[in-house]
Amino acid sequence: MMRVLILACACALDALLGDPYSMPHIIRLIGTLIERVEAVARRLFPATPSGERLAGAVLVAVVLATSCAACAVVLSAVWALSPYVGFAVETFVCYQMLAARQLAIEAQRVYTALSEEGLDAARKAVSMIVGRDTQALDEAGVTRAAVETVAENASDGFVAPLLFMAVGGPVAGVLYKAANTMDSMVGYKNESYRHLGTVAARLDDVFNWVPARVTGALMCMAAPLVNLDGVGAWHIMTRDHGRHSSPNAGWPEAACAGALGVMLAGPSSYFGKMVEKPTIGDDLRPIVPQDIMGANRLLMATAALALILAIALSWAVQSCLGRW
Repeated sequence: MMRVLILACACALDALLGDPYSMPHIIRLIGTLIERVEAVARRLFPATPSGERLAGAVLVAVVLATSCAACAVVLSAVWALSPYVGFAVETFVCYQMLAARQLAIEAQRVYTALSEEGLDAARKAVSMIVGRDTQALDEAGVTRAAVETVAENASDGFVAPLLFMAVGGPVAGVLYKAANTMDSMVGYKNESYRHLGTVAARLDDVFNWVPARVTGALMCMAAPLVNLDGVGAWHIMTRDHGRHSSPNAGWPEAACAGALGVMLAGPSSYFGKMVEKPTIGDDLRPIVPQDIMGANRLLMATAALALILAIALSWAVQSCLGRW
């Protein structure tokens, strides 16, 4: 019951507060740790493909071990101090692993900019949440980028850490977010990280294999709850999920495209270089700014279903452990 209550409270905090910029955040601490360990690892190993891959493996091992150990030690100390303090701190840690509300807030800022402030403001707003070049995007391009980000991050921003915490508690949540943050910081295929980021990228793929597929399925279930096309979501997800370069991101992105009845993906520019990518979904109608709000509704409905699933999963895990 305690684990279930903590998860529910953490989700409630995420829904109510999002991620205020002024609040200290565990993920930012992990990001600082990654930067410092990367700098040391680069100095210790030669700048050759094999040397950089070894440096990347050391980076992953050190960051994961340090993050999880720090979380376990702090939580053990506060629970020993007081069950009330332990409950509050563990709830706060779990809350900081979740980002559904903040993702919706950032996407809504893009919608508001498109609706009220003009294309330049919208390009700037969407540049805060995507990795592609945004300077030359038209209105449809900005909208598509925002919708794709909401869809992809529904998994690694909420569903995946929630499922990890349901099974293994806050330490498992920190384990997942540390791996995911490393992938977002070093898991690139450019000259700087092509070899050093290999281990981080592959580990993130493994960690997201189940959550991404669960997220896609939950989106299909959630779509009719917010007046979107659940049947279309399932059809496009099962047909187009393999068109994404990631083995995982295509599942929620294709489900979102089908639910909205729009076409996503396609060619995009990254660091000044155009990357040809297959499209996902059918071009049934032009994508419009209002689709950002549709993606946000789908995100929040998916998050609600994910919480129900996480509670059931946590209850089952704790029941099994209790029998043993």
